[in-house]
Amino acid sequence: MAYTDANLSLVNYSGNGFHIWHYSTTDAAAVVDTAGYFNSRVSDMNVGDVIFASVDTDGTPGFGIFVVNANNGTVVDVTNMTDLAAGDSD
Repeated sequence: MAYTDANLSLVNYSGNGFHIWHYSTTDAAAVVDTAGYFNSRVSDMNVGDVIFASVDTDGTPGFGIFVVNANNGTVVDVTNMTDLAAGDSD
């Protein structure tokens, strides 16, 4: 799949250029962390922004955090997802 703008929402803007986002997608985390995935938001995302994400929502869902680690004005890149999913033994 590809990035879907309607699935990204701004959760908080601190006023100093730092944003907290939420993104939900059927894409796997490995797809989302591909350089260029968020390019259509190159003007909005800053290095250090945090993206809470729900990934693979139509398969084996995951939840975690991506961090914008590069934005050269053309390409946005994010880190690999830090997984926040906890085990559920019941």
